[in-house]
Order: sequence, then structure tokens, then C-alpha cells
Amino acid sequence: MTATLAALEHWSGGLWPYLVVILFGFLPSEIWRWASVFLVRGLSEDAEILVWVRAVATALLAGVVAKLLLVPSGALAVVPVFWRWGALGAGILAFFVFRKSMIAGVIFGEIVLISAALLATG
Repeated sequence: MTATLAALEHWSGGLWPYLVVILFGFLPSEIWRWASVFLVRGLSEDAEILVWVRAVATALLAGVVAKLLLVPSGALAVVPVFWRWGALGAGILAFFVFRKSMIAGVIFGEIVLISAALLATG
């Protein structure tokens, strides 16, 4: 009985959210990712279903970015709107300057955003 209580105290100290994320966030979506790898074998890249999936994924990503820019929450809310849009612009500019490198766009956008957050919070 005391071992069970000790284990509960250990998990209540801050590790239980990671377990919840793994069990309810990562694993259920990972199953569908692996299933899709096996289901799309032999499909052309230009297949209608894949064009639709790409369009939906792009729309979802655009919605998330718009929400983060226009109605931020948490730590992002302290960053002024000018700097949030500036970080987006820096990321897009870096994407094209570095020959359409997604990682360059993300890194430069994050550098601008983190710098702005540090300046905003003092």
C-alpha cells in the first residue's frame, strides 16, 4: 500500500502530464500515421485523395498560425502584435532566401519571436 502511495506521489510531482500526453496524444495519432504509410503504397503523388489531404492539412496549419498571430494565449500573449507578424515575415523571408528551406524559415522566425519575447518581458 505504501509503495502505491509513493508511486502516486512521484507522478503527482510533475511527471504525470507527460504520461497523459504520450497515452492520449502521441499514441493514438501515431497508429494512424503508420496505417497511412501502408495504405498509400502505390498511390500516385497526384492522386485526388492526396491532393485533398494536402489541402486540408494546409488549411489547418493556416488556421493555427492565424490564431497564434491574432488571438495568442499564454506566454505568446505578452509579445506585441508587431513582433509576432515580424517573426512570421522573417520566417517567410528566410524560407525564400535559403532556397525554400523550411528549417531555415522556422529557425529564423523563432529567433525573432524569442528575441521579441525576451525584450517584451525585460
